Amino acid sequence: MSNYFIIHGSFSSPYSNWIGWLHDFIEGEGKQVYVPNFPIGVGYQNYENWNKLLKYYLDLGLIDEETTIICHSIAPVFISKFLTRNKVKVKKLIFVCGFNNYLGINEEYDAVNKSMYFDKLQDIKQYANEIICFYSDNDPYVKYEAEKEFVETVATEKILMPNAGHINSESGYDTFEEIINYL
Repeated sequence: MSNYFIIHGSFSSPYSNWIGWLHDFIEGEGKQVYVPNFPIGVGYQNYENWNKLLKYYLDLGLIDEETTIICHSIAPVFISKFLTRNKVKVKKLIFVCGFNNYLGINEEYDAVNKSMYFDKLQDIKQYANEIICFYSDNDPYVKYEAEKEFVETVATEKILMPNAGHINSESGYDTFEEIINYL
């Protein structure tokens, strides 16, 4: 049976930005959706802690070739690393404002994001049938070039959203209607 996971970004939660809205939409369609609450903050948010939590769902058999995973911000590279390292194939990945190996946001973000990065990003293509990437040309946190490089490396479909910021609440995205067509 197909299911969905929605993964939040750094210093975020399952209730931030458009994540709660998307959860309710998917659930309202009668589909199973999971929104793990990953540890955040310096000293807590790192690849090992996030890996442990998602591995729990994997061990329960809830992540498989019928799963669609939707990720925001740092979560796309985390999921890419997680699936590649655990050799898990999924149906579809939907990435929003993804990036890899980018430092310079600020000291706290750099500290929590750094462990998520990895050098074999292109390998994620072996673990998903489709990789859809939404990105913006004026993200205040991640330079356009960093998002574009991420998209060029992994995407099977690219959706540039002009002037959409970080595609979060701060940019006016408490809902995210555009993503529905790709579920």
